[in-house]
Amino acid sequence: MNDGHTEQPHPSVGLNDVVHHRARLGILTVLGQVRKATFPYLKSQLRLTDGNLGRHLEVLAAEGLATLIKGYEGRRPRTWAEITDAGDAALAAEIATLKQLVSQFEEHGSSPR
Repeated sequence: MNDGHTEQPHPSVGLNDVVHHRARLGILTVLGQVRKATFPYLKSQLRLTDGNLGRHLEVLAAEGLATLIKGYEGRRPRTWAEITDAGDAALAAEIATLKQLVSQFEEHGSSPR
């Protein structure tokens, strides 16, 4: 039994609220793999609406985790998102924290009630 005092905080304390949101974690994960993607590509991969994707991209850009690039592909306006070095670092830290959570759960399991 634990009296509530631990030497190290629970791994969940290390989760980044900006990164951990499902949509933003998905965006960073996709960008971490492909480096740069169009708005329609991200929308289709993550099953997000235009408004949701746009808002989450704005949050990531405001935090310096992604860069938004507006331009044209032929005559069509396009928006690309690109992961930044800070985005790479934040994604790596989030994944490491999630691995710690899984590892701790697997090691200690859930106790019967």
